[in-house]
Amino acid sequence: MKLRKAVKTQMNTDGHGLRKTCSDGRLLGFRISGFGLRASGSRGGHSVMEMLVATSVAGLVFGAVATLFMFSARSFVALGNYGDLDAASRNALDTMSRDIRQTHALTNFTSTRLIFEDFDMNALTFVYDSGARTLTKQKGGASTVLLQQCDYLNFDISQRNPSSNFTFVATANLLEVKLIDVSWRCSRQIMGSKVNTESVQTAKIVIRN
Repeated sequence: MKLRKAVKTQMNTDGHGLRKTCSDGRLLGFRISGFGLRASGSRGGHSVMEMLVATSVAGLVFGAVATLFMFSARSFVALGNYGDLDAASRNALDTMSRDIRQTHALTNFTSTRLIFEDFDMNALTFVYDSGARTLTKQKGGASTVLLQQCDYLNFDISQRNPSSNFTFVATANLLEVKLIDVSWRCSRQIMGSKVNTESVQTAKIVIRN
């Protein structure tokens, strides 16, 4: 016949644990936590508070890594955009300079449109569309977009003779126009924010004929 050991349970004086005493005099200790009862001599698992702290630290680390990654990617894209904007501005300016220099005369002018009589007696037009943000070259029924994503563009005209204050003499007579002053500003957006801006402050093009 098996004998069941008598176990006597008593509370610690500090009220935070139980001690069970077997009939053979051995003492079994138990610890009561806010989340359960486990033996003091056994290996315990992680508590809920420990898990919350670990999760918070991991979230902070992952957030810092993600922020660094996004900043690096945005900087890389911005550098590429600067290169593209600069190349587009230089190509547009080279095309306009080459074509305007060989025209015969300016026949029509506004701050966003120039119409020339070209060397072959056909009309050559440069027009800026603020809605589409484009600068377009038009000749013989063909249109070529020279600039895209252009926020601002302005044409101005003057004579070729410089004044005493190192500027050129303005004129409203199209027959006297020999100098075209053009300025523009282009930009690009990254993730919905305007980040890159590349501007040609001033370019002066002389009509040689």
